Amino acid sequence: MAHLGAMGDKEKQARWWSPNMLSYFVAGGIAGATSRTVVSPLERLKIIQQVQPMTRAGQYRGVWRSLVRMWKEEGFKGYMRGNGINCLRIVPYSAVQFTTYEQLKKLFTRQGAKELDTPKRLASGALAGVTSVCSTYPLDLVRARLSIATASIPVQRVSSSAVPKLDANTFGMERRPHSAATSPAICREADLSMIGMTIKIMREEGGVHALYRGLVPTALGVAPYVGINFATYEALRGIITPPGKDTIGRKLMCGALAGSISQTLTYPCDVLRRRMQVVGMASGSLGYEYKGALDALITIPRTEGLRGLYRGLWPNLLKVAPSVATSFFTYEFVKEHLLAS
Repeated sequence: MAHLGAMGDKEKQARWWSPNMLSYFVAGGIAGATSRTVVSPLERLKIIQQVQPMTRAGQYRGVWRSLVRMWKEEGFKGYMRGNGINCLRIVPYSAVQFTTYEQLKKLFTRQGAKELDTPKRLASGALAGVTSVCSTYPLDLVRARLSIATASIPVQRVSSSAVPKLDANTFGMERRPHSAATSPAICREADLSMIGMTIKIMREEGGVHALYRGLVPTALGVAPYVGINFATYEALRGIITPPGKDTIGRKLMCGALAGSISQTLTYPCDVLRRRMQVVGMASGSLGYEYKGALDALITIPRTEGLRGLYRGLWPNLLKVAPSVATSFFTYEFVKEHLLAS
């Protein structure tokens, strides 16, 4: 009996820890890094538009004009600002997400014995999204801070005692006499790295706890997004890529449509996530004061209208279509080759 029990435990372990699982993990990581690098300029622009104050002067307006401005002010490095840590975050994030989704599909279908219906697809995607975001959230918050650290967006005027004196090693401009100035957030050169920004956040905003600011609304927003994304993609694959018609173009179209649909439906959650991530900034204040995620959800529509919940949507949609299409295509391509070898 003990022998049979040991055999049963080994079988259960083999179901979860298998060469297939490693293939899912590697393919997911490669897919994530590839897709994010392709759309890095639009990703950064989206974050800037989500968090910049509503004052008219100095705002990043329009996708093309903003990208040109970013190039003139910061060059190619401006397009890639925050992408290094984004890739560092997205590799484990995407790897965990795809692997968890594949394993949950096996669990819900009892190793393929049952068909995976839409509710189970949604549940698998939602749980995969929450798992991946909780495991990599500090990297996401630091990436968001790096994305806006050198952007010349309007910042609220604060008292002179709260603003560090600028010197040759400080990124910023002198404060103007009126209430808002168009200036990069005050940030030392040493802070413009993954480690530097992490230390800055922990030092100025309350230790390790500060690295998890906005985790709850992020998880609540990611769950429906990833669930809808996976469910829509698999449903579209059955329609657009039937047997014999699974060309590269059709596969990319499935990913682009799935990403656009899921992102549009859940975009307010993404705006809420970014606002919560910049609320505690000790320098270069953007003027946002929220008591919590629920307060932010009430305050944004009241002060900015419903439009405030969709700021940055257009560059995000331009980003999501190629990003998700590249992600799913790369994942399927790498997974098939790894499983075949």
